[in-house]
Amino acid sequence: MGPAPFCAMWLSDMGADVIRIDRAGERPRGASGEFDVLQRGRRSIALDLKDEDGRAIARRIATNAQMLIEGFRPGVMERLGLGPEKMLCENPNLIYGRITGWGQYGPLSQAAGHDLNYLALSGALFGIGADGSPPAPPLNLVADFGGGGMLLALGMLSAYIESLRTGRGQIVDAAMSDGSALLMSMLYGYKAMGRWNGQNRGCNFLDGSAHFYTTYECADRKFIAVGAIEKPFYVRFLEGLGFDPAAFSDQWAHTKWSEYKQMIALRVLSRSRDAWADHFASVDACVTPVLDMEEAPLHPHNVARGTFVTSGSVCQPGRAPRYSATPAEPLGAIPRPGEHALEILTELGISQAELDRLRSKGVAPH
Repeated sequence: MGPAPFCAMWLSDMGADVIRIDRAGERPRGASGEFDVLQRGRRSIALDLKDEDGRAIARRIATNAQMLIEGFRPGVMERLGLGPEKMLCENPNLIYGRITGWGQYGPLSQAAGHDLNYLALSGALFGIGADGSPPAPPLNLVADFGGGGMLLALGMLSAYIESLRTGRGQIVDAAMSDGSALLMSMLYGYKAMGRWNGQNRGCNFLDGSAHFYTTYECADRKFIAVGAIEKPFYVRFLEGLGFDPAAFSDQWAHTKWSEYKQMIALRVLSRSRDAWADHFASVDACVTPVLDMEEAPLHPHNVARGTFVTSGSVCQPGRAPRYSATPAEPLGAIPRPGEHALEILTELGISQAELDRLRSKGVAPH
């Protein structure tokens, strides 16, 4: 639901021609289909993969493709006759991307799960949240998207580059549990150096417990974010609040963090969020307002970079990253399930007689 469509969206944003195989008879996503941002920029054909004709068309699409993305549990594509062994035999250059929660093998490979479960087993979830509180879900950004869809896209492009050298495709086994663990690499390094407590929450400098790397509530019950880790930024932050930095000289003394945080929190409560944002706008102290989803697209920096765009009726994040020689084109539309069936079947070279037969079965539109 998240990582496979996200990977396909990103590849489409980068210029790939992406065909989505929808279920035959599937209704548009959302009220009328135009709000499912993850589906943007591809064409759609609706097939019944339990029907031999539907499977034959899917195989034909894969035979003519450079990449295939699937997000089923291990074994499902094999049972449909669309597994990687068969597809790579028919198309040796194919990059066959598989995104699952637990990977293609291992004791949990057939178990159900969601982002939070994969995050839990990687060691990442334990460290997110305040001391004395349960671990806090970081939306579903870490496993589904960062350690899932984005990692799959990177893996598939890496495999594609390798195929240009060898002429051979391969399987990319992207597991969200693996990806979540990979994103923890720096912190496992810190733990080995004795700079990170991996057995307690809310006591490390990046988890919100430090007074210089956290959020503070303002007078209007909105928040500012402070990331003043390095000494110059730390000093400017304290001076910006009207404090003498000498009174906070033990920046890295854990025993002082709670006391310092209480003093700063009381001062921040004296002004609104936007007042503090204006106050620190010209001070290089790593202080920013915490914006909601209505406010973020309107921030001058995001406006200047075109970080958000409106496509159709939906305000949504635009393409990233940016390229110097290939500027971004307008975002692709969100297709209705099966919208491009006739176009795709024609491109595959299917005869008129075969099209008529597929129409009679409901595979192709009339």
